[in-house]
Amino acid sequence: MRGVLLGVAIMFGAHDVMASASELKIVSFGTSLTDVGGWQPSLQRQLSSCLGREVKVTKVAMSGATSYWAKTHLDRVVAERPDIVLVEFYANDATLHRFVSVAASRTNMAYILDELRKRLPDARIIVMAMNPFSGIRGAIRPFVDDYIEAHKQEAQNRHLEFVDFRGLWMQLAPAERERAIPDGAHPKPEAASQIIVPELVNRISGSACKQ
Repeated sequence: MRGVLLGVAIMFGAHDVMASASELKIVSFGTSLTDVGGWQPSLQRQLSSCLGREVKVTKVAMSGATSYWAKTHLDRVVAERPDIVLVEFYANDATLHRFVSVAASRTNMAYILDELRKRLPDARIIVMAMNPFSGIRGAIRPFVDDYIEAHKQEAQNRHLEFVDFRGLWMQLAPAERERAIPDGAHPKPEAASQIIVPELVNRISGSACKQ
């Protein structure tokens, strides 16, 4: 099974196992931060290069999507039969005008993760927090940290991985961060590729890749 093979390769850092494996399939499942994020080609390219195997990164995502939308599009993710699913659905749940409570968002995420585990038992599931918000985009998400924490807890309750990229963005100087995320919500693709992708490559590959 693909998930077992990936785990063995990561455990032993075995490049030859990776090289002989079939295509590594990754589905990025999320909001506009995934849909128009532009970081998938870089992730695909870097992982393929360091693992020595074909990598395909696709997306099931929509701008403005909430966790309610995610619940109705699980079939599309499952149909891809991915080895890895990258999940992010807190950003729009947290906007005041969508009226999705923290409790509802948490319940939805619990359902999403349970369904993914049940229907893709060999897949590796990674829940993500993407980047900080600022300006009006931050003002309409005053409790975004609570949503992220809820999703993190649901992942951890199931012994799934959670990765938070926000600290990496905060290492940038304020002016540099503003240039990288000019609208206060959506990083430029080149910035996302520089900040998000190396961390994802390290997280996915373990000792098999050195960044």
